Amino acid sequence: MASPAGDVNGLIDDFGLHIGRAMGWPPMAGRAAGVLMLSETPMTMAELQAALDASKGSMSETTRLLMVSGTVRRFKEPGSRQYVYEWRDDAWTGCLQHQLEQTTELLVLAEHARARGADLPERQRGRLREMHEYYTFMTRSLEALLGEYAASRDG
Repeated sequence: MASPAGDVNGLIDDFGLHIGRAMGWPPMAGRAAGVLMLSETPMTMAELQAALDASKGSMSETTRLLMVSGTVRRFKEPGSRQYVYEWRDDAWTGCLQHQLEQTTELLVLAEHARARGADLPERQRGRLREMHEYYTFMTRSLEALLGEYAASRDG
């Protein structure tokens, strides 16, 4: 039978493979997400490097990606000068909020592209129109999902 530490290591590897791929992250970011999600306490950069056998540069880029995605927060504990990282209690809400923000940016792009492409041939205008319709739909859908998820967590 595998030891609990072995189970955790396998789980972290699964995170690297599956979450990394699903989120479009490198495997290291998925593994770091797993380590932080399973950690009982916040971790320093050095602790993350040691846990993942990673360079400081790799961990710096990885933690930045996880913070931008809305899943990890960085802060200084009282009395410490060092930053620590932890999995956010509202990580899944943060992840969904990040997806909404990205989709909203693409909707703005679609709106600008549609206006700037007004003189293009019909086929290209149609593609721009479809892009705008898609991102309008996705933005509304993600806003609704975010509201539903928040309500389900509150109730």
